[in-house]
Amino acid sequence: MADQQDEQPPHLAAVVPKPDSETTIAALRAEGVYDDARKVREYDEQTLALPVTDPPQETAVLEVVEQRDPERRAPGLDSLLLDRRWSEEAVERAPSSWAVVGDIVLVNFDADFDDALGDDKREEVGEALLDLHGETDTVLARGGVSGTFREPDVEVVAGQGDTETVHTEHGTRYALDFASVMFSPGNKAERARMGDVVESGERVFDMFAGIGYFTLPMARAGANVVAVEKNPASFKYLVENAMLNDVQGRVEPFRADCREVEIDPKADRVVMGYYESHEYLDSALGALKSGGVVHMHETTPEDLLWDRPVSRLRDAAASHDRPVEILDRRKVKSHSEGVWHVVVDARVE
Repeated sequence: MADQQDEQPPHLAAVVPKPDSETTIAALRAEGVYDDARKVREYDEQTLALPVTDPPQETAVLEVVEQRDPERRAPGLDSLLLDRRWSEEAVERAPSSWAVVGDIVLVNFDADFDDALGDDKREEVGEALLDLHGETDTVLARGGVSGTFREPDVEVVAGQGDTETVHTEHGTRYALDFASVMFSPGNKAERARMGDVVESGERVFDMFAGIGYFTLPMARAGANVVAVEKNPASFKYLVENAMLNDVQGRVEPFRADCREVEIDPKADRVVMGYYESHEYLDSALGALKSGGVVHMHETTPEDLLWDRPVSRLRDAAASHDRPVEILDRRKVKSHSEGVWHVVVDARVE
């Protein structure tokens, strides 16, 4: 009788294909059955075992299995570093932010991290992050971007070292290589929002399409998108991602300078997802039909919100004798200290 009373309930895991792990984890969390206290494990070469507290009722999985010897997940990066004999002072210098994109962890190191702690400490941070995020296999340190095509600077910190991945957000799949193209995890809400605001059948001009950041969710919502990107590496993924999401019939890709692409008929909506997009407003307005909507992105110092972006848009429209109605203005994320990445939405008659 005592043995029966002491018997613990089985530890359960949901088996899913590896490419679907990120989306499934989000769904399991939303359903309230994902077990953050245990690690994700490889089940076989094609699948992962995601820890769950109960069999999922709303989330599709291949099967639910019992785990006889589950691995507990450490409570956080700080604890893992302390276990590696880091001092309290050293832990305070550890990265405070990182993002999981597909099966890659992107992490930011302070400029003085190496000088203060030594080059070898980056790898220890990377190994700890791999322990925290069992569904990942590579940790990359993010540097800056440079050049005409805004090419990123990344360094492999730990893991397998594969910089290419497939990331899923709200059902949209993005294939990319962090060694050659940009991807901002902080723009996630804005990417989802564009898929919500667009109407099926709309004609959209995405002037800075990249790998399909906004093009893909809009096309998945039924819009027909003219997607322009001049970076050859980004353009390759733009075309690939249209096929990956089965929207190639609604995406018309151009590898070109967006100012050189003529839109006929005019667009119902123009997306300007570039920090200096105000420099392209004449081309955007020339492509936008009367009553159409423009989404202008820029980076703006706090003390110039919202006068600068709104006045830039109004002045450009006035030069075309077109009235403007501001529909929305919002902060996307912090770009740097005292500077915001913002978007202004406007209807232009």
